[in-house]
Amino acid sequence: MPTPKSSLPILDFISHNYMNFNSRAMRDALFAYWDHVRVGGKMYWAVAGAMSSAQLGITLAPAIRAGLVHGLSVTGANLEESIFRLVAHDSYKDFPEYRYFTKRDDTKILKQRMRRVTDTSIPEDEAFRAVEKILVPMWKSATKNGDRRFWHEYFYDLVLAINPKHYEGNPDECWLLAAAKAKLPIVVPGHEDSTFGNIFASHVKFEECSANIVKSGIEYMANLYDDYKVLSKGKGVGFFQIGGGIAGDFPICVVPSIKYDLQQKAQPWAYFCQISDSTTSYGSYSGATPNEKITWDKLTENTPMFVIESDATIVAPLMLCALLECKANPKGADAIIKASRATTKRALVKGI
Repeated sequence: MPTPKSSLPILDFISHNYMNFNSRAMRDALFAYWDHVRVGGKMYWAVAGAMSSAQLGITLAPAIRAGLVHGLSVTGANLEESIFRLVAHDSYKDFPEYRYFTKRDDTKILKQRMRRVTDTSIPEDEAFRAVEKILVPMWKSATKNGDRRFWHEYFYDLVLAINPKHYEGNPDECWLLAAAKAKLPIVVPGHEDSTFGNIFASHVKFEECSANIVKSGIEYMANLYDDYKVLSKGKGVGFFQIGGGIAGDFPICVVPSIKYDLQQKAQPWAYFCQISDSTTSYGSYSGATPNEKITWDKLTENTPMFVIESDATIVAPLMLCALLECKANPKGADAIIKASRATTKRALVKGI
């Protein structure tokens, strides 16, 4: 007999099919994420890699609007590339056969003024140069007026100022626009390591802009102390990490820094999940297990912890779509999750 149509098809599919290995880790992380936010808990995201170019905004933007994401740490590249997708989406070029490219093929792409990111490419003129025409005058004005702001604040103002008639992408799929409208707390550690970080440096070199108009990473951490205290009230705040590197380690360190450096009480992170394909034996932060973070007092042995060793471009959108279903139909979601957990519990008993 055909299965009755579910009002939560993605959650239903995951609960019935994702039973072992990395699929099970994803299912359990999804269920625990929903457990946390459904009772009023907050979730902080750390996003490394080229996720904006991979169009994570298609699902991340609706999740922000739905109140499923409450703070962000992103690389400078992810910040700016969210805007690029908004203003230059139709000018991007995809290269699904990139694995077979020669050096000459990539040289041709360079001459087309395209900047390749794996199987897609960012248009130099429609993205970088178009945004530069708006952002650089903002920097020069700040220099003239003696303003000092965080890196993301310039981009918040920028994305809100763009006339919709200049959109090539769907504004509902721009996570930066959603975050700006929601006034989400953001940190952009190492923002200098980005295209616009380089562009800003060039204008500082020419003495057209002052380096002081951008607040430092130290000031980001000092501000994050306050943001964390607000987010962690009540049911606490979880940590959802894509990849590793500075986007992940910078914000998660706020807990031990409050405890050891400020000598103040800090509620521990209430949840931890990382999507990564790194291996711990190489010694990288990206591959470090959650248990290692216990020794740095970033997590505790009671923190729900999950590691999904998979491709974030596959896993993250799937999880976000399921969470959006949960948000739209919480009672239905609770019933599906309860049934799935009962099945898992029976399997665990049999295993013993």
